[in-house]
Amino acid sequence: MKTKNWTREQLIAYVLLFAAHSDFKEDNNERNIIISKVNMNTFQEIHNEFDKDNDYQSIQKIMTSLKQHNYQKNDIETLLKDIKTLFFSDGNFSINERNMLKSLERLFKSL
Repeated sequence: MKTKNWTREQLIAYVLLFAAHSDFKEDNNERNIIISKVNMNTFQEIHNEFDKDNDYQSIQKIMTSLKQHNYQKNDIETLLKDIKTLFFSDGNFSINERNMLKSLERLFKSL
C-alpha cells in the first residue's frame, strides 16, 4: 500500500476521524473537535481520503505516519488525550469507543 507523507496536522485529522467512526457515526460535536485541532481544508482533504479507506488501510496509514513523524511517548499521550476529548464530546463514552481507545493505546505503545 502506498502511503502519503502527511503533515502532523493531517495525521491528527486522520487519527481523530478514525476514532470518531468507532461507533460508526460522526456527529457534529466530534466534527467540531476535529476542526478545532486542524484547519477546514485539511479536515476536508483528509475526510475525503478517509472515506475511501477500509480499517486495515487506515491502521497501516496511521502507524506508518506515526513512525515517519517520530512520535514519542509525550506525543502519543497528547494524541490519546485528544481522542478521549473527542469520545466525551457527546457526553456518552460508548463501549465501542472504549474498545477503540484500548486498541489505539496498544497500537501506539507498540511503536
